[in-house]
Amino acid sequence: MIDIEHLRKDPDLFRSSVARRNQDPQIVDKFLDLDKQWRETTTKSEGLRSEQKKLGAAGKIEEAKKLKEELTSVQAILEDLDKKRHEVVLSIPNLLAAGVPEGKDESENIVIRTWGEPTKFDFQPLDHMELGVKLGLVDNERATKVSGARFTYIKGGAAMLQLALINFVFETLTNAETVKQIAEKAGVSSKPFTPVFPPMMINPTMYTRMARLSPETKDERYHIPSDDMYLIGSAEHTLGSMYADEALPENQLPIRYIGYSTSFRREAGAAGKDTHGILRLHQFDKLEMESFTTPETSAAEHEFFVAIQEHLLQQLEIPYQVIGICTGDMGTPDYMQTDINAWMPGQDKYRETHTADYMTDYQTRRLGTKVRRTDDTSVFAHTNDATAFAIGRTLIAIIENNQTKDGSIKVPKALQKWTGFTEIS
Repeated sequence: MIDIEHLRKDPDLFRSSVARRNQDPQIVDKFLDLDKQWRETTTKSEGLRSEQKKLGAAGKIEEAKKLKEELTSVQAILEDLDKKRHEVVLSIPNLLAAGVPEGKDESENIVIRTWGEPTKFDFQPLDHMELGVKLGLVDNERATKVSGARFTYIKGGAAMLQLALINFVFETLTNAETVKQIAEKAGVSSKPFTPVFPPMMINPTMYTRMARLSPETKDERYHIPSDDMYLIGSAEHTLGSMYADEALPENQLPIRYIGYSTSFRREAGAAGKDTHGILRLHQFDKLEMESFTTPETSAAEHEFFVAIQEHLLQQLEIPYQVIGICTGDMGTPDYMQTDINAWMPGQDKYRETHTADYMTDYQTRRLGTKVRRTDDTSVFAHTNDATAFAIGRTLIAIIENNQTKDGSIKVPKALQKWTGFTEIS
């Protein structure tokens, strides 16, 4: 949620930011109109309540009763205005960082830098499904029979690769020396991450407060009506909300988590898109980073998260591009978003495998998550989240970049200590 006082003082800043997202800036004026009515009605209500008390104290019972009826009516109007005002303010997106590239959609995202060269072969490379079916690694056909389209079985060597990726990330992000080396370059604390297996279900109130459930996004979520619960779309949904209505001592920050979970997305708006293979499934597994910081350190924390993503991909020797997400392709809670696209030879293109979201205090204002300063003052905490590995997409990149002419797949050296084998054949 945006800072209402900031909006009142500088509405043009918010109009401009909303317009940069290619959205209607009139949402700002709609809120200001409701806010004005709400404040005027609040003043009227407080005046009536004060007058009622005076009449009661003076023994003017009948006059006090009549005023009470008017006050009841005004209170009903006030409650309705407050509800409408709250709904509108929740729909106003976060302010955008000044350096976010302008653009209408993903076609106008920019390449910030590239690492490695696209993998070359002296044979015609296969895509991950051709290799996966041949080697018994994935089975979409039987999963469709059992669960429907966009589900799969991950089997054999691919299942072992998935476990290796989990162990690799957990070991990397809990290793104080490794984290220190990456953190020093970003200029942030070298505090390691705490590994977490978070809940995979969330109640709608908390989901809304996380700014991840709205009338526009609810069709993308899996809802369980009998329990009025949602299956999460990423571990950060239950990691980011865990400190709702709490004040975190400043000397304990940053708090950093690396969570592993199965995630669920209906892909309601992706009909006919990426239906081949395991790139876009309804159920998938992710390793997700989440951190809580002070406002002063959150921008550097975002760069730190991107540096971790790059480190992990470099260890796997997968070529990639770092992408600056433009104004029209950015999520509502984001102040800034950076993606990484990994090279996938089977598709002969870079595809998105990582996202890093920098939210400032947009989520924590809704959640009531604050930082308690050492001088006993408080401010809203800042949050960052970022993909460590989206397992399915990472498996695609590993399989396609490490295939051999004879149809086997070399296991990246960084994962061999956990797989126990050097190739899948």
